[in-house]
Amino acid sequence: MGLQPWVRTLGICAFVALALLMLGLWLWYRAPRSYRSGKSVANAYDDWTRDGLLEDLWGEHIHLGHYGRPAGRRDFREAKADLVRELARWGGLDQLPRGATVLDVGCGIGGSSRLLAREFGLRVIGISISPGQIERARSLTPADLDCRFEVMDALDLTLDDASVDAVWTVEAAPHIADKQRFAAELVRVLRPGGRLVAADWNRRDDQGRPFSPLEAWVLEQLQVQWAHPPFASIRDVCRDLEQAGRALARGPEAGDWSRETLPSWPDSILEGVRRPMAVLSHGPGGLIKGLREIPTILLMWWAFGTGLMQFGVFRLQRAATNRSPAGDQS
Repeated sequence: MGLQPWVRTLGICAFVALALLMLGLWLWYRAPRSYRSGKSVANAYDDWTRDGLLEDLWGEHIHLGHYGRPAGRRDFREAKADLVRELARWGGLDQLPRGATVLDVGCGIGGSSRLLAREFGLRVIGISISPGQIERARSLTPADLDCRFEVMDALDLTLDDASVDAVWTVEAAPHIADKQRFAAELVRVLRPGGRLVAADWNRRDDQGRPFSPLEAWVLEQLQVQWAHPPFASIRDVCRDLEQAGRALARGPEAGDWSRETLPSWPDSILEGVRRPMAVLSHGPGGLIKGLREIPTILLMWWAFGTGLMQFGVFRLQRAATNRSPAGDQS
């Protein structure tokens, strides 16, 4: 007696799923997306934006979410919007007058820019090194929101000194090799009294406790799979901001929001289960591409859960004067 049709169908589906998973793992290991330059980062995000898989799966916010203190169950996409709200309030952007100008560095497809403009009444300039992201951000933004988007390199901002009221950047620094220059550019464009608010993926400080062989391997994979140069520690970022060459009235101050954001990693995978058509609508290629990212997401989950990686948040305020510290030639 032959197998029931549904049993055969289930077996075929399981075989296909296993084959696709093995192909995704093979691509993950054999075809990494190593950081080579800013161009490699732009190409990676152009590719993701062009096929629409990341947007269909995760929505307009391509960053981690905030799940509360203590972290609880939240809708994945709403948690992402809540991260913007929580970080904006923590950094004092809610204290800015309506119409104040905010530079969103590494704006993605404009999710944070639109929320800051809509809910806080800010005028937002969003920039990205990816032309594809900027084109998509423009197409998603209603005409009544005070947002504009430009292709721009964060290491060479085509903005005057002291030209914006605030700088906002979330998860852009991990893609930038020259982190001191990045910090200097962000502080340079701040007006006296202006605020900087940032969130970063940071490795733990290895002073006094070197990385184990396993930790070193995980860090290497997190870099080569997602086009990252070496990560900075929270202490490194604070040092770079302190050395940015401008008088500060406050900060830099730092916090670690790893616990509040940790559920984002498993949710990033589970979202494909909750919204299967977001992946399946892109055909076998979209499924393979999604499966390819699962090992890196799992490594990120482990790294942030064990303290190897930290979700650093940073804020500072420029002094309300144009005077720079002694010796500053910037």
